[in-house]
Amino acid sequence: MTANALIHVEDVSVLFPLYHGSSRSLKKMVVAAASGRLAQDQQQRVVVRALSNINLRLESGDRLGLVGSNGAGKTTLLRVLAGIYEPVLGRLRVRGSLNALLDPNLGMNMELTGRENILLRGLYNGLPRSALPRLEEDVADFAELSDFLDLPVRIYSAGMVVRLGFALATAIKPQILLMDEWFLAGDATFLEKARNRLEEMVRGADILVLSSHSVEIIRSWCSRALWLDQGHIVADGPAGEVLDRYLGSVPVQPVAVLA
Repeated sequence: MTANALIHVEDVSVLFPLYHGSSRSLKKMVVAAASGRLAQDQQQRVVVRALSNINLRLESGDRLGLVGSNGAGKTTLLRVLAGIYEPVLGRLRVRGSLNALLDPNLGMNMELTGRENILLRGLYNGLPRSALPRLEEDVADFAELSDFLDLPVRIYSAGMVVRLGFALATAIKPQILLMDEWFLAGDATFLEKARNRLEEMVRGADILVLSSHSVEIIRSWCSRALWLDQGHIVADGPAGEVLDRYLGSVPVQPVAVLA
């Protein structure tokens, strides 16, 4: 019997060292200092607090939307949950199979054939070899690459790479689904297929964590919302209530009047 999915984040903080020597790093330091996010780690290095003391618990059935301005920490939190970033402080516990839709081409080897990429993805996700033919058939049918599936991905057109990447990313149905923006791609004829496949995957996940700038998407798919600002949690609660608070804090842009 499969255990219920769980995400438990306890007092998690993520610090990124600032290295001197470029105008970009100096600019980051100025911005971080102005926002109060600069600190020092145990090695006395100057660091930016990307996330500070994050506490979060998600169980089966939870649908969480992450909102906040650029640089608020949404993508960093997703990468922590996915195991890409390791917390400097605090503890993270994740139970259940996980899929992170952060980049459609993540983990794809452009020198290998499409078919080889399918097999590698299946093995990476821990599928038994007996399940690989079914995975291969599913991705091949959905991506519609025909004979190109046996050619190196580096010779694919941009549209073909998108179709293969999307098919690979959505082929394995996880208990926990992490998404950075609503994950759709492809031309007009492929888009409807992609939308149906993605919505089926979202509905089938035990836990969904979705970061998006689209309030409409968060309202449609999430029952709970987490508002982040400068690495801190501002609000956590029912999606409608948190979104109303968040939208009320966003300054209205003045409308230019042409003379």
